[in-house]
Amino acid sequence: METLGNLEAFVRSAETGGFSAAARLLGLTPAAVSRNVAMLERNLGVRLFQRSTRKLTLTENGERFLSAIGGSLQDLQAAIAAVATDSGEPAGVLKLSVSPSFGAAWILPLLPAFLKRYPAVRPDWQFENRRVDLVAEGVDVAIGGGFELLPGVVSRVLAPAHLVAVASPAFLKSRKLPTNPADLADLEGIAMRSEGTGRVRAWAMRNAAGEEVPAPLVPNVLLNDPAAMCQAALLGLGVTLLAVPDVLTHLESGRLVRLLPHWYADAGAISLYYATRTLLPAKTRVFVDFVVEAFNKQRLAQRFAGSLG
Repeated sequence: METLGNLEAFVRSAETGGFSAAARLLGLTPAAVSRNVAMLERNLGVRLFQRSTRKLTLTENGERFLSAIGGSLQDLQAAIAAVATDSGEPAGVLKLSVSPSFGAAWILPLLPAFLKRYPAVRPDWQFENRRVDLVAEGVDVAIGGGFELLPGVVSRVLAPAHLVAVASPAFLKSRKLPTNPADLADLEGIAMRSEGTGRVRAWAMRNAAGEEVPAPLVPNVLLNDPAAMCQAALLGLGVTLLAVPDVLTHLESGRLVRLLPHWYADAGAISLYYATRTLLPAKTRVFVDFVVEAFNKQRLAQRFAGSLG
């Protein structure tokens, strides 16, 4: 009887097209995945993959074997997950991807209470400004906005992603305050350049009445990171548009001032993303529920809403 590890290594390598991608998904090293597949081939007495330095392709025998066991493997994994979920406390490595500024300010402070409640979970968190492939990279949960919902991925909304115009009191001291978004063109701006396209994104702002007006921010300073943009605003270098979570503590302390308090730009939603399965691993399920509970208790959806004015 073949081990589940050997079968998983084969199926994930076939699905992802390589041992390295399968290793990330399974939480193993590429060498370990390769060994498991080689053991499976040796036990079956057939070659399942054609290997080259750049490519991994199924043989005819491999195609037939994958077709025969694919559904059965998913059923077996679901059964094991069900037993593990019901038999003990949530445990294992929890891989999370979240942006540095948002993660450090709003998610990392939740960790002590989470680990106190679930001490057998081991965090493996990546703070990064990129959209990860949850399935291919073996990430349990991602938090952010704008993720494409690929097959096998679901989202759960946490709060709105509203951008507001902010500047430091020192910067505004000798300048005329804008009365509508079009007036932002008269002020020095701090803008973001997209790492993907190299372009500066243009925003339109809206109000509670449903009006929408372009916000022509003149980019005197160009940066590619929200935390750096916030720091530049604190240094008095200009006005910028940032998501409310990135500036909320500075607005509450008075270090930054919100301009155009009845106007905001809508960038979608801040959501939790995770791979959908018949049964979520207990570690993932309790983390998702814990974050949602914390956001509700702290009323973060309401506090992050720029539409409140």
